[in-house]
Amino acid sequence: MTRFVWSGFLIGAAVVLTVSGCGDSGPTAAEAGETLKVHITELMKERHALDVRITDSGGRNIPCGEGKAKRTFAAIGTDPAPRTSGDMLNDLLLGALSRVAPYQIAEDRGNAPIRLANDKYKTVIVLESPGNGQYGVRGETECLRTS
Repeated sequence: MTRFVWSGFLIGAAVVLTVSGCGDSGPTAAEAGETLKVHITELMKERHALDVRITDSGGRNIPCGEGKAKRTFAAIGTDPAPRTSGDMLNDLLLGALSRVAPYQIAEDRGNAPIRLANDKYKTVIVLESPGNGQYGVRGETECLRTS
């Protein structure tokens, strides 16, 4: 009888851990890649960027050791004010990104790209607008499991 109760307890505990996410080891590279794509395309929509073009469609695993992989995605677009500087465009993107997903600044040296990270989604976005009204955003996932 004790063995039966103990087995039932273990099965119940496994179900609770699986449902609660405690046994979850985070997103796969593909899942994080899709999230990255959504974040970047939504960011461009938030800024009302014109003529948005995908410069890196991602969609493939890039091996990064230990059986893990990362994914990438990038886009460019145009601001309605064509003479806006790169720093100002990056600042505008930074403000808009806060309405898309919670990213933390990982690196901002001024007059350079701004690197942002999201620990929950395991993604990194780099705001690298060159200026003259041209937005530039690229991103990648962390090295993650493939399945």
